[in-house]
Amino acid sequence: MKKNRKLFVIDTSVLLYDKHSIHSFPGNDVVIPIIVLDELDRFKEKSGVVGESARYVNRYLDDLRSKGDLHKGILVEEIDQTIKVELEGTDNVPKYLDAKSADNKIISCALNIKNNNSDRKLVVITKDINFRVKCDALGLSAEDYYRDKVLDSDDDMYKGYLDIEVDSKEIIDKLYNTELSKIEETYLYEDINDCIDRDFYENEFLCITHDSASFLGMVKQGRIVRLKSEKDFKTSMSVNSKNREQLYALNALMDESVDLVTITGLAGSGKTFITLMAAMSGLASGKYDRIVITRNVQPVGKDIGFLPGDLNDKMMPWMSPIMDNFRHAFKDQDLGYFEMMLKKGSLEIAPLSYMRGRTFSNTFLIFDEAQNATIHEIKTVVTRIGENSKIVLLGDTDQIDTPYIDSLSNGLTIIAEKFKNEHVAAHVKLKKGERSYLSAIAAKII
Repeated sequence: MKKNRKLFVIDTSVLLYDKHSIHSFPGNDVVIPIIVLDELDRFKEKSGVVGESARYVNRYLDDLRSKGDLHKGILVEEIDQTIKVELEGTDNVPKYLDAKSADNKIISCALNIKNNNSDRKLVVITKDINFRVKCDALGLSAEDYYRDKVLDSDDDMYKGYLDIEVDSKEIIDKLYNTELSKIEETYLYEDINDCIDRDFYENEFLCITHDSASFLGMVKQGRIVRLKSEKDFKTSMSVNSKNREQLYALNALMDESVDLVTITGLAGSGKTFITLMAAMSGLASGKYDRIVITRNVQPVGKDIGFLPGDLNDKMMPWMSPIMDNFRHAFKDQDLGYFEMMLKKGSLEIAPLSYMRGRTFSNTFLIFDEAQNATIHEIKTVVTRIGENSKIVLLGDTDQIDTPYIDSLSNGLTIIAEKFKNEHVAAHVKLKKGERSYLSAIAAKII
């Protein structure tokens, strides 16, 4: 092997997170400790993205065997990358670490490889934060797997809206002089765009102000369109926004030209309630035939297969936020309305692991707690969306329950960033807690 080629020791978490990660180190040498294969074997029977990733890596390594010996290393010529399964070193765990831990065996293997290749750069690649800390303590270089990372810091996250101070009230007046009854295009797109240091994004919301005068708008194909108020939406459902960001979200949810909406916000900001009301409005008007609600239940800790009852019964513990919002919306009714919708098929609860192969047409799909999903899991759902459907991704990027993703690498953040200039997508970050005064204070100070 060439001395200038790096050695990358790949942890199980990376291969499960992204099945294509095994191809992501061209011009270098990838080492997979044999204990990783044991861990992959435990996941190969699972449904969803994790099981698919485990099976893919197993099949790929099996195919490689026809080209040579995995324990010696096999060169994948098209990417100039060597893949090797390392057999040595897993039984020499440092005495201060648990010798039975798979992670510690991988660390032991990496230490052995480093000692035998002192003239080469070795890096352990893992999604596990604690794993990286232990590597650092033992003198091993360790890095996260960043293939899907699209931002450098939380401050760079797209909010979905801009506050713009213009030089003259005349601009505000001209915006209002448009024939507003038709909610059509306004003037001064270029003049207002000149007030910021970048171009507008499609479906970006604008609060344009001068002193006490203000105008709320939305960017549409090179135009600025006046924002609609609640009374402009002719629906049977009463949906009232409590702040400006909620009004932005309502406009995105009710806009028939927007098929993908991403909404982030702290607990109690109203993202679930306002989305559910928009979905119910679309159902009542005949725009959609059904509402489908999904979420990733894996981070909670139990597989739904161990819970009693049918699929709906199994999912109910994770649907409590939805039911709470139903109670709030229909104060004069109990959850009988919720149960009636389930029986009629106008409401469906669908676990993420059951999404593959399905097509959702004439559907309003709500992906709750999407901050706990990888971009690959979200892709699985978004690519299921058929004609006349809308998908809404909800989540709080500060409340991530899975150890392998963070506020910058989770699927919700990535898809909001990648779709920010697509005409079929809109994003809103809700920043105010509206559940109660106590809830809002707690979210800020705790």
